[in-house]
Amino acid sequence: MDARMREGDADEAGTTLAERTYLQLREDIITVKLAPGTLLRESELMRRLDVGRTPVREALLRLQRDGFVDVNGRRGTSVSTIDISDLSAIYEARATIESWATRLAAERLREPERREARKLLEELAAFSDRPEPEPLLALDRRIHRFIYRAAKNPYLFDTLDHYHNLSLRILHVATRRFPELMSGLDKVLHEQTQMLEAVCRGDGETAERIALHHVLSFEEDVRRVI
Repeated sequence: MDARMREGDADEAGTTLAERTYLQLREDIITVKLAPGTLLRESELMRRLDVGRTPVREALLRLQRDGFVDVNGRRGTSVSTIDISDLSAIYEARATIESWATRLAAERLREPERREARKLLEELAAFSDRPEPEPLLALDRRIHRFIYRAAKNPYLFDTLDHYHNLSLRILHVATRRFPELMSGLDKVLHEQTQMLEAVCRGDGETAERIALHHVLSFEEDVRRVI
């Protein structure tokens, strides 16, 4: 973390130190900076993040509830592992809920959000036919979160954001083990463009169908290489 964090501080968005500690550790787990199975020692995390014991413990408890961390009385606390059943269960849940949320986004979109969607479309159009993985994945993440917000249902947002974070970790793990998965990133550009265009014109049926295919196609790609 670039900026050092001090107990009791809050950043401009009003987040607490414990919240920022949680977010940083979650991001490191999602992006596999902390790989599955990594032992998480409180003292090491305190030094690494320059925080006290309390925010670290609070963050680890939240990460355990989220499914990112396992606690074993003998081994201690570690980053949870991933197996093929995780892939199936997470994408099965996302497929139904996320496609429905995308339909709601199309039906509930307001003009300020439509302008935001058009800016995202411009960013997608700026990518080349062979996009660099990290910038595209970052934009893909922003697009998903935009859709969740545009659905205007806080319960859907929280649920989908959690499942999407779990999916992202699987994506990062899978692409490191199987680099050939990155060759299909141009498909992401195409699907996200079609989905946002459908949302912008209020075509809920088409937006829902594209979102469903977008979620399921990655699971199919992973299964082909495993």
